[in-house]
Amino acid sequence: MELNSVKDGMDVRDGVTGSLPADVDVLIAGAGPTGLALGIDLARRGVRALLVERQDRLSPGARGTGLQPRTQEVFDDLGLLDAIRAAGEPYPQVALWKDGRITETHTMVERVAPTPAAPWSDTLMVPQFRTVRLLHERLCQLGGSVLLGTELTDFGQDADGVTARLRLPDGAVHTVRAGYLVAADGGRSTVRRALGTKMSGPSLPEGAALLADLRIEGLDRDHWHRWMLPNGGFAMALPLAGTDWFQTFVVAFTDDVPDAAPEVVRAALARHTHLSAEQLGEVLWSSVYRPRAGMADTFRTGRVFLAGDAAHIHSPAGGQGLNTSVQDAYNLGWKLGQVLRHGAPDALLDTYEAERRPIAARILETSTRLHTSGSLRRGRDLHQLDIGYPDSPLTRELRTDLPEGALRAGDRAPDAPCHTPGGKPVRLFDAYRGPHFTLLALGGAAVDEAALPADPALLRVVRVGGPAPDLIDTDGHVRDAYGSGPAVLLVRPDGYLALAAPAEGATEQVRAALATHLGEPAARTR
Repeated sequence: MELNSVKDGMDVRDGVTGSLPADVDVLIAGAGPTGLALGIDLARRGVRALLVERQDRLSPGARGTGLQPRTQEVFDDLGLLDAIRAAGEPYPQVALWKDGRITETHTMVERVAPTPAAPWSDTLMVPQFRTVRLLHERLCQLGGSVLLGTELTDFGQDADGVTARLRLPDGAVHTVRAGYLVAADGGRSTVRRALGTKMSGPSLPEGAALLADLRIEGLDRDHWHRWMLPNGGFAMALPLAGTDWFQTFVVAFTDDVPDAAPEVVRAALARHTHLSAEQLGEVLWSSVYRPRAGMADTFRTGRVFLAGDAAHIHSPAGGQGLNTSVQDAYNLGWKLGQVLRHGAPDALLDTYEAERRPIAARILETSTRLHTSGSLRRGRDLHQLDIGYPDSPLTRELRTDLPEGALRAGDRAPDAPCHTPGGKPVRLFDAYRGPHFTLLALGGAAVDEAALPADPALLRVVRVGGPAPDLIDTDGHVRDAYGSGPAVLLVRPDGYLALAAPAEGATEQVRAALATHLGEPAARTR
């Protein structure tokens, strides 16, 4: 996108330029949602990461406003969901305008009632600049920081690490040595281009649109406003949660190349809506959007990884891009932590591409289909709760004769309200929250904890039911979500089932799975 104006109030500078490290575990290029989410996940694992951002401020603009339910679960684990939900709102109904009046209203973003298994069931509308700001605040709480105004100019890698050169805000060059480099530097990724990694994908219809955040007087904030143009184009104005601004989008289908200057934005809105020039106020941010779609041919080259828009570019149709990008970081973060802190084999990092590239392909197909059809509908099929890794080399389903629709290894681990033996309400998500694996022993399944790692930073055992339970399935929600038979389920740090095994021989099966995920040294008993 081509950027125009930004408010000085968006500026954030971290005072780290005087003490730059010469070596780190992970260098992250790009401090958008992807890079910040990865930085948070690594910080809570004690991994030394340096996060650099070419721009001299955090990313402005409302941009991607929809946080899907699965991303809200990720933010819950990362410790910032309360702040995110306080900053967001549900999407309002769409109001269709014609001849200066609202002629009909309809629901574009489906509302879904929460369930015990999915407590956050609606897409949440949060301006992206606020999501970025809250991610940054959480990173700082964990002792991390962002080096703004710093550009990764070039890098080289060898068998032991990556050597990168950074241009600092004052023009000085700093060399840093990192174990791994993660490119979260957007669709025009400098790192991806330096690697020579190609992007491939479908062609989207050519065209351009104006995207802008501005103040509008006299337009109600109870609707997502839409005006249809005679040539099939449209204009929209979304009241942004927690602000007095609107996000506007104008698709005019003309041969003119749009200009993102504030006066052009206001003129386009006055021309294509019933709004007068006097109602259109300050433009806080604006951009020209040109549809692109594609996916990198590989997500890993040696010690360099691509994540977020650097790995895959989507149409905004369906609100999938930011969400998919954050979950890239969530998948990669725990694996880097296991390798760097607990001695897991480097081959564990190969599963990042094996797991995330098929997901990116699926999301690319979905968003392209919605873009081509012109559909703006957003239903529960876009919530990303059904995403899983059943075909991953890390997934082991050892049970037989499972009923149709039963939860299986590779699936997302659902939530379930429970109680402690003392009667305190607890959710399964409370047990999962943190950088550790969680072993659920269900229905009295016997597990020899003495034969498993004792470090709670690696593994926590939670018994549900049985003679000495940690949790009581008071209302049967665990049974409904996970099944009733005795079994052991190993939940990965990113909330997916790595192993599902019958009770017989469970301890050895868990040890074998942990050896794959943790490496033999960490999997040994302590």
